Amino acid sequence: WSVTYSSSQICTIKGSTVDLKCNYTHPDTVGDTVIEVRKLIWYTKGDNYAPVDLKDDQDYAGRIKYKHGCTVAIRDVRESDSAVYKFRFITNHQNGKYTGSPGVTLSVSAVELQVIKWERKQSGTRAEMTCKSKCLSDLHPYIWVKNGQDVLTQTSSSFSYMFSDADRISCAAAGHRNFPSPSVCQFVFSIPDMPNLPSVSSSSGHIVKGDPINLTCSSDANPAATYTWYKKDTSGPLSKGSQLVFKSIQSSDSGEYYCKAQNVLRIKASKVVFIDVKYPPSFPIVSHSFSGEVVEGDSVTLACSADANPAATYTWYK
Repeated sequence: WSVTYSSSQICTIKGSTVDLKCNYTHPDTVGDTVIEVRKLIWYTKGDNYAPVDLKDDQDYAGRIKYKHGCTVAIRDVRESDSAVYKFRFITNHQNGKYTGSPGVTLSVSAVELQVIKWERKQSGTRAEMTCKSKCLSDLHPYIWVKNGQDVLTQTSSSFSYMFSDADRISCAAAGHRNFPSPSVCQFVFSIPDMPNLPSVSSSSGHIVKGDPINLTCSSDANPAATYTWYKKDTSGPLSKGSQLVFKSIQSSDSGEYYCKAQNVLRIKASKVVFIDVKYPPSFPIVSHSFSGEVVEGDSVTLACSADANPAATYTWYK
């Protein structure tokens, strides 16, 4: 019984369709039983005992298509889809259930247009802009588009343009023309906006040790904000970028987190988000109140303890 993935890590553009691919094998027979596959599942929530099939997950409603073999397509991917995905197959044999680990780590990144600087002129506003995506190299070419349809140029990630009143400029990565950045127009240069109070959202509600967890920070700002993540009572920033990713969260990661959004005008901090990582009891330890011999009639106390969250309940046996 085995599962192998075509790629252990995939990074793709927000809005596109991504295929998660794998291969699986099982014996043709076990004893007198002819092995037949009964069910194929891709999941990112739950575990081997209670996986949530992607096609039954409301967060993916209408966006999942199982293809030939064990390939699944996720349409219109979102940044919240960034997670670890696993494939599981179930056969007619009582022990014929198998999950491929560690799975496929999917990262989703939007194409972002940032205005570096601008200058007012009599004929309009000249702006220097840059386009980027975390999933693409700095050398990847980009397409710059006016008013949603007129291709101005196919060039590097940097572009300079003289805006008139009616112009709206957006960019898209070459090969991903249908998934452009939000557009900018001359109006935004006249009213620069400091970042709004950033908000933090989580990719998961009930957090269990070992789960992949993403925290996302967002704030409306012009020029676009950059983001930095912090943990309270920890010196220095944790990371930069709109997402804070835990590939396999641990109990030591419990704590209060917040992000800061910054542009040329101001820095603003989000409200604090508390992460409480749940985990099962550790191996219990029994301690006692006596030393040496115990004599009939003595008072004796035995204590059982185990690290757990939520706190464990205890049962004694002889």
